[in-house]
Amino acid sequence: MAFEAEAPSPLLARAAELNARLRDAHPSEILRAAVAEYRQDGKLALVSSFGAESAVLLHLAAQIDPSIPVLFLDTGQHFGQTLDYRRQLAAKLGLTDVRDLRPHYQDLATADPEAKLWQTDTDACCHVRKVLPLDRALADFDGWITGRKRFHGGSRLALPVVEQADRQVKFNPLANWAREDLDAYAAQYDLPAHPLVAQGFPSIGCWPCTHP
Repeated sequence: MAFEAEAPSPLLARAAELNARLRDAHPSEILRAAVAEYRQDGKLALVSSFGAESAVLLHLAAQIDPSIPVLFLDTGQHFGQTLDYRRQLAAKLGLTDVRDLRPHYQDLATADPEAKLWQTDTDACCHVRKVLPLDRALADFDGWITGRKRFHGGSRLALPVVEQADRQVKFNPLANWAREDLDAYAAQYDLPAHPLVAQGFPSIGCWPCTHP
């Protein structure tokens, strides 16, 4: 008895179609496709850490739609320099809808009342301060944009330009770019670096887990 293969979900099929069309496209073209696909209904967001490599994607997006919602996870554990950079960079690029996502008070009261969870369980700390707030925020969107890149290695080596992520379509416009591409773009447009980069921090997250 022959069994028919189950048809892919419409969301997965659409993500695969977009990925096939955009896999070799310039990041600007990928962003324009994302905007065309979801922005007209207000269902597209960009997630940014305002970290060491964030300025390039934010600048690219600002050239296309400076009013796109930018979701920033304000974990309560950031360096002061990151919070300053978030304000200054958003103003410089003309981004008009940067949203600070904070953990719910009740989640912190239950899981991390003394703000010391990072000392014993970093995964649990990330879950309450990043995963839960982001999941809540993304529930309002059908598509979202990340700054992930293949050169970061690990599971990202096979990172597609467009993929399905749960109930949304995720766009990774910088997936194909190397570090040299980012540096060249930042230099071309005179984009300000995160102030901690000059102090030897290759990537910048929460202060307990970030080291030069």
